[in-house]
Amino acid sequence: MRRPPALPNQPGPPFDNLAARRLRTALGMGPEHVAYGLRVSYGLPYATPDLVLDWEDGTLTPTSPELTALAAVLWCSPGELIGRPRTLREHRVSRGLAPEDVARALGLELLAYLSMEEHDDWRGTDRQSTLLADLLQLSLPDFVTVTGREPRLAEHLRGAVSTRWQAHVRPVAKIVPLGRRLLEHTLRELHQQYQGQMVATLSWGGGSEDSGASGQEFLDRIVDHFWDTIRLNSG
Repeated sequence: MRRPPALPNQPGPPFDNLAARRLRTALGMGPEHVAYGLRVSYGLPYATPDLVLDWEDGTLTPTSPELTALAAVLWCSPGELIGRPRTLREHRVSRGLAPEDVARALGLELLAYLSMEEHDDWRGTDRQSTLLADLLQLSLPDFVTVTGREPRLAEHLRGAVSTRWQAHVRPVAKIVPLGRRLLEHTLRELHQQYQGQMVATLSWGGGSEDSGASGQEFLDRIVDHFWDTIRLNSG
């Protein structure tokens, strides 16, 4: 029996697929045991070992009823299987809000809001962005991600660490509403970390290939490095 299609606009909460696999393994259960429990005890006749593996691989995401049933089979709370929200839709679902509630609070047409969720493309005004952050209780990193500002932030951060960091303070401040002194200190520190890493790699005799790989890894995670450094400097 095939899995029934999910109802429109009824997504499941963000799913921590690695936690699901870890909990199953700790119980000594195979995917077939989980699927059997879902079928027999929780009324999911379409549950198969392949479906369980698709959830654990991140290929598919369980709906809310499926996640509740899975948690029962794995002897854990549903909260242990819920991952950190990433998208606008996941943040809304994690707060237990209907799309109508969010659209109404932000002064948006429902279809316009749903389109933003579906395409992960926030197009609200600054005022609506502020209302959204309050309504969904977004942290600053989540706010930057949900409102689509993260790619621009990453671009300026890469420029700051690889060229003159001073030239990127103002553009970063327009994306991230933080104090100028904090941003200056953070960008200078990131620049020093990146340049120091490149120099150290070359001095070890690794050559340009090793230094390039090390530098690229730093640049790939530049946004994470930025928020980590902000937290340290704000403490």
